[in-house]
Amino acid sequence: MKARYVRISTGNQNVARQLAKSYPDEKIYIDIISGTVPFAKRPMGEKVIEDIKNKNITYLTVASIDRLGRSLINILSTISVLNEANIVLKVDNLGLESLINGKPNSAFKLIISVMANIAEMEKDTLLERQAQGIAIAKAQGKYTGREKGSVESDDVFLRRHNEVVKNLKKGTSIRDVAKICKVSPSTVQKVKNKIG
Repeated sequence: MKARYVRISTGNQNVARQLAKSYPDEKIYIDIISGTVPFAKRPMGEKVIEDIKNKNITYLTVASIDRLGRSLINILSTISVLNEANIVLKVDNLGLESLINGKPNSAFKLIISVMANIAEMEKDTLLERQAQGIAIAKAQGKYTGREKGSVESDDVFLRRHNEVVKNLKKGTSIRDVAKICKVSPSTVQKVKNKIG
């Protein structure tokens, strides 16, 4: 079976671009999670790996290599798991497949290493720019972020996520609540832990 893995970092991002080249017979897996979380530790990443072990997937597509991760090591280890299971990985924006006639595609390996390095550099650049922006805002007295070391009370946190609380109390699954409320599954889990 063919499958497509989609990852967005936050619930307010749109998945349409990543689904633009999808086929009706593809099984879709969507994670709303940071690219810094290793693939195997993401809810849908775990499900993809489980379905691979159960021989339910033979072909996996992603829109771009950074959907698998923002770390070269994480991306390469995920590709290694796929190769060992003889799963063809297709990266849409490159038009390349990881395996040709069951053997590793050397061009794919080279280009993916370069692209994964770029994804990692982009993440580092983004964090650097964010830190610079915060420093400038602080210097201008405009910084409104939470003070370092301060802790948000459970009441404030739960009020801020009252829609998540309502959906959880209805018995909606963590994944579905994350999609409905446009937050990460880890935020939903945190709310669930706090409401008992």
